[in-house]
Amino acid sequence: MPTDIYGFLEVRHPHADADWHGWESWLCMMPLSPLYDGGDYTAFGCLFGVRNWLGWEPVAAGRGLPAEVSSPVRADYDEAVRTDAAIHGATWVSWAELRDLDMSALPAACGVLRVHEAPGLIRQFRVVDEWPAEVVGKYGVPPVGTSPAEASPGRWEEAGVTFEYGPMTRQDVLGPGTGWEHVFAVMHALAQRFGDDGVRLVVWFD
Repeated sequence: MPTDIYGFLEVRHPHADADWHGWESWLCMMPLSPLYDGGDYTAFGCLFGVRNWLGWEPVAAGRGLPAEVSSPVRADYDEAVRTDAAIHGATWVSWAELRDLDMSALPAACGVLRVHEAPGLIRQFRVVDEWPAEVVGKYGVPPVGTSPAEASPGRWEEAGVTFEYGPMTRQDVLGPGTGWEHVFAVMHALAQRFGDDGVRLVVWFD
């Protein structure tokens, strides 16, 4: 079954510490979906530890909903749990954490092998200490190196199939062209008003 992400951007009310304002401490600003509607498991694992097939050290895994989550977000989550038994992985991350990410960080895997077997069909293999037996058995040892640990990034063709191999950084899965740059841009803009620790993304998965 595929895994989808759901979430909302929240901001901390500027007068959250004042007794007189009568507002909730955190306010729901907008759903995640207009900014990011993708389903890249590599990014899910990198940020939240969900479908973490490359072995990232997640940025914000398994935190649950924030204690002061806004009422609209709480209601949406509770309804999702009531109607979908597959809901899991609720967590949150602040803009301050995302702002300071080391975008050059790598996962545990040595790299990713992409196999373009047909137009629009790309298979990805996690490569650790050996090349995938399925690929080697069908196409032979990749020409970039007999050992993945010593292999150089590269692109080649074999039997009409195109292959790509190389490491994958956080920049590759969260940077321009991934969809996450839009989320980060909005969170950065909101932080100009509410502060870096006053902007967060709350998410869950099914």
